[in-house]
Amino acid sequence: MPDQAALLIADVYEAAGALRRLGEETAGAEGLTQARWQVLSVVSEEPLTAPQAARRLGVSRQNVQRVAHDLVALGLADLAVNPDHRSSPLLTPTPAGKDALARVTARAEERHRSLFADLPDEEIRATRASLRRLLAALDEQEGTSGRR
Repeated sequence: MPDQAALLIADVYEAAGALRRLGEETAGAEGLTQARWQVLSVVSEEPLTAPQAARRLGVSRQNVQRVAHDLVALGLADLAVNPDHRSSPLLTPTPAGKDALARVTARAEERHRSLFADLPDEEIRATRASLRRLLAALDEQEGTSGRR
């Protein structure tokens, strides 16, 4: 009998890759990359430093710093003085950045509705609950092994 956990992990990786490609396509249709979309999204609720945004996204500070500079150069974000840490400015979307984020988010919501049209909400909720439990177990394991 095949290892069901290993098969699930393979399916999760396959789904992640397919969703990443869909995200790039969705963002690209609005003139963004998925990375720019993610960073704009994470700073849309409150201004964050690159390290704070990186922690929220689970990526490196250097990656967020590069994307932040791209967003600023494109006029989609601004860097504001951080009163708590002068060498780590706060990234915040500009009005143009908010507009771009709204457009790409609306496009994504439309694609999600189409993608999940044949899946009952109950099945989606149950799948999410299972994935959240898996993520919590992974967090706990990382915490106990000293990695974080």
